[in-house]
Amino acid sequence: MRSAIGVDIGGTKCTVTLGKENDGSLEFPVVERFATEGPPMEILDKMSGIIERILNGCKTDGSGVEGVGISCGGPLDSKNGVILTPPNLPDWDRICINDFFENRFGLPVWLCNDADACAVAEWKFGNGRGFRNVVFLTFGTGLGAGLILDGRLYSGTNDMAGECGHIRLCEHGPAGYGKAGSFEGFCSGGGIAQLGYLMAHESIQRGITPAYCPNGLSSNGITAKTIADAADAGDATATEVYRISGEMLGRGLSVLVDILNPEVIIIGSIFNRSRELLWPHAKNVMEKECLNLSYGACKVVTSGLGERLGDYAAVTLALYRSEG
Repeated sequence: MRSAIGVDIGGTKCTVTLGKENDGSLEFPVVERFATEGPPMEILDKMSGIIERILNGCKTDGSGVEGVGISCGGPLDSKNGVILTPPNLPDWDRICINDFFENRFGLPVWLCNDADACAVAEWKFGNGRGFRNVVFLTFGTGLGAGLILDGRLYSGTNDMAGECGHIRLCEHGPAGYGKAGSFEGFCSGGGIAQLGYLMAHESIQRGITPAYCPNGLSSNGITAKTIADAADAGDATATEVYRISGEMLGRGLSVLVDILNPEVIIIGSIFNRSRELLWPHAKNVMEKECLNLSYGACKVVTSGLGERLGDYAAVTLALYRSEG
């Protein structure tokens, strides 16, 4: 049985996990979460306290820990283990996180972009298992990709490979990744909320109040989930929002299929929860846009690890990196 510690650093919460691999599956005897609140060093000290307790427990039961995997949003320098001011962590400016944990615990530490870590997790334990060319798309708060190409994680020259959310799909549209009409603008939680707000404004001017804003646009409760709930209940405006997002998803996926020729594209988060609202429209676009041979060789699926993907990602990173 192999063991590793995973640290997932998010904009709203952090998770420290002990994972144990047993017969091709992962078990999580320790999972501790806490809010990402306070200065970076205060948060790192809190993580260290949890890791210390985990290591003491491992000494007691005789199991060793191979290392620590850290999953964090970019930009970052994975080679040198430095976090470079991610947008969702504005105070984390050039944090040498690998050195911090290596000096404190004497264990090898690996830092990785969160989308890359999720791609490795799906490849090893989820719906990417058995494939050599895998694309994982986050489709959550933002949109990013992790790439497994020819049986290896591909992160690019300086960890910027897979930033497909920055691709502009059309000249106008909701903004994401600092760019109006971008892939992330149409296919992310924030982007869908923006699109829902704009379309609700149009509907209200026509005398139709969408179900997802019953109190009008004065309410700030418009989210991808409230729009999806309204679409599931048959609301016309909400259904149209997801039609547009689905078609743009198909347009973006077509680019990835034609350039990368993957065997499988795995999409997490919002796609997991709202596949029925998105996929028929995306599929129609892909059938028209993709090269036939490339499209025929690729399937598009939801995350096999579901809501536990974040727990798997950082631990799997440590286990994968420890293989060399």
